[in-house]
Amino acid sequence: MTITQLEYVIAVENHRNFVQAADSCFVTQPTLSMQIQKLEDELGVKIFDRSRQPVVTTQIGLEIIQQARITIAEFYKIKDAVNSGKHDVTGEVRLGVIPTIAPYLLPLFLASFLEKYPNVELKIKELTTDRIVHGLKNDDFDLGLIATPLQQPNIVEYPIFYEELVLYVSKENAIYQKKYAISEDINPKELWLLEEGHCLRSQIENLCELKRKSIGRNQFEYQAGSLETLRKMVERNQGITILPELATMDFDEDRLNLIRHFKSPAPVREVSLVAHKNFAKMGILKALKESILEAIPKELTVEKKRNIIEVA
Repeated sequence: MTITQLEYVIAVENHRNFVQAADSCFVTQPTLSMQIQKLEDELGVKIFDRSRQPVVTTQIGLEIIQQARITIAEFYKIKDAVNSGKHDVTGEVRLGVIPTIAPYLLPLFLASFLEKYPNVELKIKELTTDRIVHGLKNDDFDLGLIATPLQQPNIVEYPIFYEELVLYVSKENAIYQKKYAISEDINPKELWLLEEGHCLRSQIENLCELKRKSIGRNQFEYQAGSLETLRKMVERNQGITILPELATMDFDEDRLNLIRHFKSPAPVREVSLVAHKNFAKMGILKALKESILEAIPKELTVEKKRNIIEVA
């Protein structure tokens, strides 16, 4: 039994297809199949039912794969410990980032991180929280950069900073005349929201208690896929939206004039690196966290009274 064989069976479990699993492991399909067959012969059991498409994992195979994930995680902890002892941060890391964080945070730290750690191969994909968490559990991602707390089983959260949620209002809206606002000031019919599936949407729904309110029928309903779309809808079509603090950092004076803050304690979202409990490359996680903290405004990390809005 080898680590390579264990990695191959996990790949087949993830993809449910021998060809796709082989591609993900950068080997030919016959090579992967031969190694899995050798492992099955050694153990005296069938890990996969190859007669069905997609491939189905047998009951004993599920138990083997569960232990294989633990074994591989512990194996990489040894390598990570060695690298840490050498003060060497190296290896591949697959990072999932949610769309309401990626365009505002990645440009702040990415170039300096890659320059400082040239031996790290960073692969980034922009996806919603649910898809990132699913990817962490199925070994499609190593880390996620998302809003928390999640309270997901087997997912460990490493909080980095807290950004305030602010109102972005048109000049025609009543809130524009206020210095500070409370959630009760928001008319749900005037609120522009991201489409379903974005964690920021669920946070705003929790903040404004939208699911408890009877909003009634609107003449026009629009759900955006990006914060930039929401911002433009407010600027050109009136109404209100709610933006995270980092999304406003490059605003000019005219746009800053449309921002209104909530009364203290202001609502904030917690931004964290998250990983599966078996994640082993802690050196890379620590390096990413430190690089982000060095790049963001210091006020986002200052300890203060916080009203953290739940994601779900």
